[in-house]
Amino acid sequence: MNIHEYQAKQLLSKYGIGIPAGFPALSVEEAVDAARKLPGPLYVVKAQIHAGGRGKGKFKELGPDAKGGVRLAKSIEDVEADARDMLGNTLVTVQTGDAGKQVNRLYVTDGVDIAKEYYLSMLVDRASGRVAMVVSTEGGMDIETVAHDTPEKITSITIDPATGFMPHHGRAVAAALKLKGALAKAAQTLAGQLYEAFLALDCEMLEINPLVETAGGELLVLDTKMSFDSNALFRHKDLVELRDETEEDPAEVEASRYGLAYIKLDGTIGCMVNGAGLAMATMDIIKLNGAFPANFLDVGGGANREKVTEAFKIILSDPAVEGILVNIFGGIMRCDVIADGIVAAARDVNLSVPLVVRLEGTNVQQGKDILANSGLPIIAADDLGDAARKIVAQVKQAA
Repeated sequence: MNIHEYQAKQLLSKYGIGIPAGFPALSVEEAVDAARKLPGPLYVVKAQIHAGGRGKGKFKELGPDAKGGVRLAKSIEDVEADARDMLGNTLVTVQTGDAGKQVNRLYVTDGVDIAKEYYLSMLVDRASGRVAMVVSTEGGMDIETVAHDTPEKITSITIDPATGFMPHHGRAVAAALKLKGALAKAAQTLAGQLYEAFLALDCEMLEINPLVETAGGELLVLDTKMSFDSNALFRHKDLVELRDETEEDPAEVEASRYGLAYIKLDGTIGCMVNGAGLAMATMDIIKLNGAFPANFLDVGGGANREKVTEAFKIILSDPAVEGILVNIFGGIMRCDVIADGIVAAARDVNLSVPLVVRLEGTNVQQGKDILANSGLPIIAADDLGDAARKIVAQVKQAA
């Protein structure tokens, strides 16, 4: 789960981490009120969307010469004008794709006199099985270019979970940032605070870009992104309340309500599979046979008739879907239960695209009999390769 920048900063401030003063705003009037609460004379007006690259982004409605989604305002009147420009318009960045995202929230912060920008992030490093701090002296809007062109400027520091954050980790962060004296000590303290927040909040990723050194010799978090392990959210009811469903794909939001793992893709063949690994293999074999999957959808190990019906509805909510491949291995899940769900769902949604079903595992013959006796045009497959060939052929034939 992702949250907005202003929400992430509010969380970080609880751990003693320095951030510029700022207030969220849902309207032009609230943006002006936020600016009046700040000392000024410089303000920053920031579009709040779940995507990076806002500063270099462009608003679809404002033309190519308009400013991006992060703007420096020199007066309250400028704040008002920027808020009118941004709210309700669509910001396109390198991370949103061409569709962009509508800006419904702003964050108005105090301006900062920046002496130097740095980069600092934390994530779970799957290779080492540890939390890693990724640090660079080259913070700012071009960090992706730095990672691509000069990776030697990026340092990764892993932290053993058995010991947790130790003083030498803080010193390594300060050294990687090439800081000395009071700033080095501040960086060591900050690194420890970030590690504490990362673990306490069950983060998947915590990125600060830029971390800035001010002209007054402080380290401040100027921008931050934060995402959480969805499997740990049951421990954080307060974090769940921060979720902004308007920033997510409606089908993915609906899927989450039924415990379905769904991600929309760009193809034409809808997939319904139990198990993430099997889902990945299913998408691969569709591609191998010359077509593209329209989604990743894992119904999990405890799917029932209701879940299967909702899965079909979600798949068919995508107008690009021209056929559906169901690939189920019945281990804990019984094939006859899944078959009942498939038949009920096909009738409930008035299925109008080809449907190929491959079942294997517990009660597989009963499941196949249910499908065969349903009276519906469901195409049975013997194995995954056969299923992929059949659904690709059906879609091409229909075209």
